[in-house]
Amino acid sequence: MRTRRRLLAAATAAAVLVPAAAEAHKGPGHGHGHGGGSLPSTVALPAGLQPEGIEARGKTFFAGSRATGQIVVGSVKGGPTRELVPAQADAPSALGLRLDHRGRLFVSGGRTGTVSVYEARTGRLLYRAKPASDPAFVNDVALLRDKAVFTDSAQQRLVVAPIGRRGALGEARTVPITGSLAYDADPATIEANGIVASRDGRSVIVVNSRTGELHRVDPETGVSTLIPVAGGPLANGDGLLRAGKTLFAVQNRLNRIAVLRLAKDESSATVRRTITDPQFDVPTTLAVAKGRLFTVNARFTTPPAADTAYDVVRVDGK
Repeated sequence: MRTRRRLLAAATAAAVLVPAAAEAHKGPGHGHGHGGGSLPSTVALPAGLQPEGIEARGKTFFAGSRATGQIVVGSVKGGPTRELVPAQADAPSALGLRLDHRGRLFVSGGRTGTVSVYEARTGRLLYRAKPASDPAFVNDVALLRDKAVFTDSAQQRLVVAPIGRRGALGEARTVPITGSLAYDADPATIEANGIVASRDGRSVIVVNSRTGELHRVDPETGVSTLIPVAGGPLANGDGLLRAGKTLFAVQNRLNRIAVLRLAKDESSATVRRTITDPQFDVPTTLAVAKGRLFTVNARFTTPPAADTAYDVVRVDGK
């Protein structure tokens, strides 16, 4: 966890304090730098992947397919990716991704309602929860000391998978959400989406895509409390990433990332600025690699085909 905090601190310095000017979009995989030293501005993903989730450690990133559950591994220094997890026969999505310090990749399963855990080095499946019996959309995940917490964008609940002593994985359960975070009646509406651990590690911060609101949620009780956002709402809120008191919130179809300052007790937040970049094409989630922020272009507005190009983008715009 100390390593992750150092990376997040570095990302804050790189992306917030010393932003670089963005240059025009050159298409996936061109590898032209604009303020990131030797790191390319984009890294190509396999054509037709339909990515949404991204996670990283060191120079290595993981990207998951919302269409097939395939997960690929690549380097932010460029070059081809390799397949870690093949496309799944029952087509669970691979949406939100999180790595723990034991080298396990926790994966949100989208409309199947499943959560999965893979060995990040080999892709071996370590755990998969039973599919949901009702309409579900398990969207993103945050890791606390003793649990993995997933948002369900279709049902007003969290999915919580206990992590026991020495990393033992327990059976996932659902926790109904009460309080300020209220869903629309239509389960097709995307509600709770991006999620991060709070500073104290006891609760989570969640963005509601429909309302643009931030909420703090206790994963044990499900009780939620509104976090007022000055300069909000965070319309089309998607992936979140926290670095100390700084919170990055992707606003996918708006092609921007909001940079917020959280109050010391996380009871409120203020939008300090937004990051835009001509290379954004519906970004969804964020990761830190080599001290830089990266996002993945989901390209929701582009009809997917087998030859549709997708990429990972280094975040430098302002």
